Amino acid sequence: MAEYAKMDWKGRVFIGLLKFFSWFSFPVNHRLGSAIGYLLWWLPESISGAKRVTRINLQTAYPKLSSEEIQSLVKLHMMQLGKTATELGPLWLWDKNRILSLIKSVSGQEELDRAFAQHKGVIVICPHLGSWEIVGLYLSERYETTNLYEPPNIPSLESFIVEVRGRAGAKLAPTDRSGVMKLIKALKNNGVTGILPDQDPGEVGGVYAPFFGHPARTMTLLSKLAAKTGCELVYMSAERLPNGEGFHIHILPADREAIAAEDELAATAALNKGIEQLIETVSTTQYHWNYKRYRHPPQGVNDIYK
Repeated sequence: MAEYAKMDWKGRVFIGLLKFFSWFSFPVNHRLGSAIGYLLWWLPESISGAKRVTRINLQTAYPKLSSEEIQSLVKLHMMQLGKTATELGPLWLWDKNRILSLIKSVSGQEELDRAFAQHKGVIVICPHLGSWEIVGLYLSERYETTNLYEPPNIPSLESFIVEVRGRAGAKLAPTDRSGVMKLIKALKNNGVTGILPDQDPGEVGGVYAPFFGHPARTMTLLSKLAAKTGCELVYMSAERLPNGEGFHIHILPADREAIAAEDELAATAALNKGIEQLIETVSTTQYHWNYKRYRHPPQGVNDIYK
């Protein structure tokens, strides 16, 4: 592990929490996560900002649902969010073989095998759905993997996170020009790279494309990489099983030609459509609805978070 003594107090507190949650069995860990999430759901929205954002996002994505149905989804999502937090302890600190034993089943492996067999490189499109951490470990155990990463909000944790995510052999590339060049090189050498496609890429790196029928700023990098390298694409997610039983990995085909289209709006719309289909296949409540996916709307569109 990266040197603990060199971390600031925020980093030490974070590592301490990881260690605490890593002490428990996975079923107990997930029960604790559910309890934390239930508390966040129970608190008023003026205190639980994540609850408010989740409700707004779900109302926007599923406008035909009743308020009671939305509240039910909010509750279930907040409990999943609690599990996302507590499971980081075992997923980052347990032995990798112990973690991999949590993967109980895989559907669609033939899609990834087919894509890899083309010898063009593969981009694994892995949105914030279920556990993206265990997807990264699963891939790096089987393939030469290079993944983009964004430096954490707590700078002293960066070396620790790089070490943890690379412990099965994955290479990590920063979200800058040098990192993009590493991805291109890896793909041209028939490597595999995982990209989380559903965060705000900023004004320069994205265009507005529909996501569940509402405009969301969506990255163009993934489409440009696919077009430049000619690589294959698949969608992938690890569904969190009930009662802390582990995970089921889903691998779905991607519409490569549509996502690699020259027209940026068409390409990003196809990318988001695939993410929607993955969410509907895996679990609506395990998507990261507490993230402000629709922030910084285009001119003429109301900011739903205000």
